[in-house]
Amino acid sequence: MELEVPDFGRAAEPPPWRLSREAYQARLDRLRERMDRRGWTHLVVYGDREHFANLLWTSGFDPRFEEALLIVGLRGDPLMLAGNECVNYLPATPAPMRVERFQWFSLPSMPKDSSRTLAEILRDEGIDAHSRVGIAGWKDYDDPRRIDAPSYLVDAVRFAASWENVENAAAIFIDPLDGLRTTATAEEIVFLEWTGTLASDGMRRVIEAVEPGALDYDLLKHVQYNGVPLGCHMTLKCGGNRVSLASARGERVVRGGRFSCGISYWGANCCRAGWVADGPGDLPAPARDYIEAFAGPYFEAMAGWFQRLRIGVAGGELHRAIHDRLGQDRFNVFLNAGHLIGFDEWISSPVWQDSSVPLRPGMVMQADVIPSHPDYYSTRMEDGYALADAFLRNEIRRISPDCLARCEARRNWMRWSLNLPASDDILPLTNLPGVVSPFLLNPSLLMSAR
Repeated sequence: MELEVPDFGRAAEPPPWRLSREAYQARLDRLRERMDRRGWTHLVVYGDREHFANLLWTSGFDPRFEEALLIVGLRGDPLMLAGNECVNYLPATPAPMRVERFQWFSLPSMPKDSSRTLAEILRDEGIDAHSRVGIAGWKDYDDPRRIDAPSYLVDAVRFAASWENVENAAAIFIDPLDGLRTTATAEEIVFLEWTGTLASDGMRRVIEAVEPGALDYDLLKHVQYNGVPLGCHMTLKCGGNRVSLASARGERVVRGGRFSCGISYWGANCCRAGWVADGPGDLPAPARDYIEAFAGPYFEAMAGWFQRLRIGVAGGELHRAIHDRLGQDRFNVFLNAGHLIGFDEWISSPVWQDSSVPLRPGMVMQADVIPSHPDYYSTRMEDGYALADAFLRNEIRRISPDCLARCEARRNWMRWSLNLPASDDILPLTNLPGVVSPFLLNPSLLMSAR
């Protein structure tokens, strides 16, 4: 149907995202509760430029250029080890911690003549043969002895505490059932709504600029990037048959060609995929029933997905909403039918076949359902949606009434204009909520559920 997407607005000022010293202390207390529950005397949290989110949640610090390591005991301020450059960046956070320069985290060829050895540091932090240590890298694994941090760090901890006393600790942050980072606070949701609007406003401008002959680099100028840290590389695919994760490389838009674009900031990822066309007549012959055979069934499946996106529903219900409607032979939805997003683009997911993990207040679900077909290509309505009960909605209203009003206006528009059954639990965080424009040269032609 022909329909203009309203301008839902955006925050007048960037909201703060760093917490107070007291809030970080409260997080440290929660972390120590988990440590005590698992019998750990110490927790070692590793981070680098890409895998920063556990450190950011714990300390308000994201490493730049270098790696970093936070050593948490059961008492006292944790110790942050940082390289030559990040030591000077650490005062930006108010979190309680001690700081030490560890030059082996510095870049190649930089000075490394004034650091204690890691063995000395671990010993002075009380890590010895009587300790039990959890190491949090990025991912958890079926085998708790498998740890994704640099081997020299893991080896040093295992040498100090003995091999059998060291295990993977990432799950305390990312486990979809009860991970500390799998729900967002009201303050974080307000920040994520800001980055969500930045991403979606940029996406809308990119799509409106799509025309045959346009250069991919020039299209991405319409994002109007403002310096907010990226959640992942910006992507844009046009021209030849390239994978959707591809970055711009000097290709030009082709009528009847495939197109995808993804814009991701901390806490937000807006992605769209479709055809550079005014209508079915522009498509290759095997794809001219794209709406009836592919985009339409996808949109109806997403309506079922939104119907189940509510607090208390098990993640397996979202899986069924998609896979009961979209057969693998045509749609090939291979990855999870939705996942959690935070300051990193993918935390983990409560969604898989027969998952009993319940959706909780504060979870921010990415509507990341990716169908693909050799002829029909793909379609997408990838954005973030916070789940909020009455208490959390009131907290958001107290912090930013305008933010809550925008989210509610988006939700109502999804219901009444797109016929998507969004519950009161859903707070859409972007300005393209549920929007699918199957033919990008006609962006006001939108999909609607029956």
